[in-house]
Amino acid sequence: MMLAIYIFVTIATFCVMEGITWLTHKYVMHGFLWYLHEDHHQKGKGFFEKNDAFFLIFAVPSWLCIMLGLQHVNYFAAAIGFGIALYGLAYFLVHEVIIHQRFKWFTRSNNKYVKAIRWAHKMHHKHLEKEEGESFGMLIVAKKYWDKVKRDEQIQQSQNNTMIPSHHQ
Repeated sequence: MMLAIYIFVTIATFCVMEGITWLTHKYVMHGFLWYLHEDHHQKGKGFFEKNDAFFLIFAVPSWLCIMLGLQHVNYFAAAIGFGIALYGLAYFLVHEVIIHQRFKWFTRSNNKYVKAIRWAHKMHHKHLEKEEGESFGMLIVAKKYWDKVKRDEQIQQSQNNTMIPSHHQ
C-alpha cells in the first residue's frame, strides 16, 4: 500500500512541476533573473547558454530530496525528489531535444503534440524582451496551438488533394 502512495506522490509531484515551471519561467526567468534567461531568446553561437544555469534550480532540490529522503528513510521526500527528477527528464527531452534540437534525435516528427509544443514555444520566443511573453509552460499546450496544428494539417490535406491527378477517361 505504501508503495502505491509513494508512486502517487511521485506522479503528483511531476504534475505540480508544470505549474511551478510556468510560475518560475514567467516571474523568475522573465523577471529578476532575466539576465540569465535573456541569451535563451537570442540566437547564440555556442552550445551552452547562461540559461542552462536554471537546471540547478530544479536539480539541487531533487537531489537533496532523494538523497536525504533515502538516508533518513523518509520515502515521501524521496518520492518528491523522484517526481522533480522525472519532470526534469521530460523537460530536457521536450525543450532541449524536441523543441530546440540541441541533440538531433527527433528532427522529423509529424506527431501532433510535437508540432503543437514547437509552435507554442516558437510563439514564446518571438518575444525578445522579458515583457509581453506567452506560453510559459513546457508540457501542457494551450488549445490555440492544437487548433493551429489542426488547421495546418487541414490546409496541407486540401493542397495534397488538389495535387492528385484524377484518372477519368
